[in-house]
Amino acid sequence: MLPFSREQFMSVFVIYNQAIWPAQIVAEVLGLAIIYAIWRQIRWSGNFANLGLAVMWLWTGLSYHFAFFSGINSAAFIFAAFFVLQGLLFLLAAALNNPQFGKVPPIRAYAGGLLIFYAILLYPLIGVLLGHSLVELPSFGVTPCPLTIFSFGVLLLAKQRVPIWLLAIPLLWSVVGGSAALLLSVPQDWMLLASSITSLILMKMTIGNRGEPAKGAS
Repeated sequence: MLPFSREQFMSVFVIYNQAIWPAQIVAEVLGLAIIYAIWRQIRWSGNFANLGLAVMWLWTGLSYHFAFFSGINSAAFIFAAFFVLQGLLFLLAAALNNPQFGKVPPIRAYAGGLLIFYAILLYPLIGVLLGHSLVELPSFGVTPCPLTIFSFGVLLLAKQRVPIWLLAIPLLWSVVGGSAALLLSVPQDWMLLASSITSLILMKMTIGNRGEPAKGAS
């Protein structure tokens, strides 16, 4: 049983989206820049992708969870702490330049691309088709669920083994957010659990023990 109603939950997004505008546009531009850097295999794409994800997780933890969602759910303070921690872990990943991004096995490239496409375009489209206006929807890069799906998509494009400490919190949120999505009837968030399971399976299947693509994968 959740401590808030679906109506209260959706109203938070309206207030939040109006309050932070035009941060949503900045997040979209940052997301596209991350994709471009990885696609072009720019030398500093790993640092940039990790830094970009760090900004998104820090913002979402402090701005969404701590400042807004906490108004209807006291657990949001705990969520905020975890999201801030994840942002700091992405900063550490940027400092270590790990993981790096580049050519990966096709199945991971397709899956990663699909999750990225879903987070940026299909996620809001599903909400609109269900009768919601954009201001009522979780926005890309500044709210938890689209951000988590996007993060899994980006990490699937890593050519090295992704450290478990970089995956733990997104995996945890996929369970928390995915279960809440079922209770609150938010169909676009159902992809959370699918994205985490898919990412784990593909990372395990296509990465060898030394952190390089498994032999035979191309």
